Amino acid sequence: MTEELLPVLLIVVPILGATLPLVLGLFRERVGWAVAAGTLSVEAAVATWLGYAVYIGDQRVVHVLGGETFGRKEVTVGEFDTEGFIVGIELVADALSGLLVVLVALVALAVLAYARRAGPRRNAFYSAYLLLTGGLMGLVLTGDLFNLFVFLEIVGLMTYALVASDRSGASAVAALKYLIIGTTGASMYLVGVGYLFVRTGTLNMVDVSRVLAGEPAWVENALYSEPLVVASFGFIAVGLATKAAIFPLHTWQPDAYSESPDSVTVLISALVSTTAAYALARITWVVFSPDFFAANPRTVELLLAIAAVSVVAGSLLAAMQRRVKRVFAYSSVAQFGLIVMAVGTAVHPAAGDQATQFAVYGVVVHLIGHAVIKGGLFAAIGALNSSAGARYVREYAGLAKQRPFLSGSLAVLGFSLIGVPPAVGFVGKWYIGLAAVEAELWPLVFVVFASTLLTLLYVARLLEKLYFTPLAAETDTEPRPAVAADGGGSVSYGMVALAVLAAVLAVGLGFAGAELTDAVQPLVEAIQESSPEVHP
Repeated sequence: MTEELLPVLLIVVPILGATLPLVLGLFRERVGWAVAAGTLSVEAAVATWLGYAVYIGDQRVVHVLGGETFGRKEVTVGEFDTEGFIVGIELVADALSGLLVVLVALVALAVLAYARRAGPRRNAFYSAYLLLTGGLMGLVLTGDLFNLFVFLEIVGLMTYALVASDRSGASAVAALKYLIIGTTGASMYLVGVGYLFVRTGTLNMVDVSRVLAGEPAWVENALYSEPLVVASFGFIAVGLATKAAIFPLHTWQPDAYSESPDSVTVLISALVSTTAAYALARITWVVFSPDFFAANPRTVELLLAIAAVSVVAGSLLAAMQRRVKRVFAYSSVAQFGLIVMAVGTAVHPAAGDQATQFAVYGVVVHLIGHAVIKGGLFAAIGALNSSAGARYVREYAGLAKQRPFLSGSLAVLGFSLIGVPPAVGFVGKWYIGLAAVEAELWPLVFVVFASTLLTLLYVARLLEKLYFTPLAAETDTEPRPAVAADGGGSVSYGMVALAVLAAVLAVGLGFAGAELTDAVQPLVEAIQESSPEVHP
């Protein structure tokens, strides 16, 4: 079927497209943006087609690279034969990955409108941009644990290149910090995958899950309690938590966000940690399953404790910052802590079917909502910096009158980040809180409530400067460059449009919460079927 080729195209198209800016650049300068726009337009069309096949056509699209050449193989262990393992590299678009595919394609295309004026404009920048998009697509679609590591490395290296793309000393240091910490996280992940391969003999996610559950004839019992398997989850979780910037493994993120070119900050804040958190959710739910955590309850309790600390610590650190980019960089540490908290709640032994359902809903809605909210916030922040030279909270005094559309977008996105209804930030937090209540995990309920209050603290401080502090009151503020009307001066209409569009989507997705949750219902049912009969 034609649909089976779509996952391959989503990876191949941007990777091949990444060669064109460098080749065409030999004949003409600054062709990178046009090439990237054309390539990502095709990518968005293919992603939409795949999303239609998965959600409207109600099918799970799977492609094994190599087709019938590889397929499944029979593996003899002792006197037993397995039922067959996937040997080729499997790409899977299902109820969870299909949403992320559409998100990556549309965000990558939308940020190009911002980068048109904001830059950087070198052809090499757009080659790295396209390679990052291809890596993100591979990370979302792969059904193979080792190839997930390969795509993690592609994403890491391209993020490193993009962070340093303005060639300043500060961005070079931030990129090097990201490279060192990110490589360490990826290495931890690889060690965990190695442990799983040694014990199960396969790297395909579904096949690993089958072996761990003791399904093949040659596995006498489930392997969940074996030290090698428990250690593998620990290494994988730490590696992906580093990529998702969970406290205290977050230290790369504030510098990477604050020192990157503005267009790079928008892109990586919306997608890079989002896909890492998605990978952690997929491996936790699909590979290890609730049975693993029923056999090792302390493992999930430790995961929940780390996530809860990340929520509180990230929120407190955000409230202490003076530079606006760093405020929302630390905010991401808290928001991804909430997502990981919901990932753990879904497989907690005390979680019944209702708690699992709400937790999965919370992860999916908050992942998508955070990408839209945080991308839009950094788009508005970058545009305000470009037009008004405002980098610190104190420098936002009186900007609402001068930049009404950008300030209004920032206000709407800030309220969504807090969790004010009907925005998507409220829907995600609501499901996460409901899951904790259903599972009777009361400390997590308190953490959700505390995170909302702390988010209100730093967002309200910024909005107070924007709307209620006159410029003359800030005597320590340096003179700003001339400010033009929205869409003029040093800010393009595309830059303003991206921030406004994100604000509109943040509200619109709140009303579309039911559609998002319906889309992932097959995943909820699969997790519930593998859950042990444990009642809170």
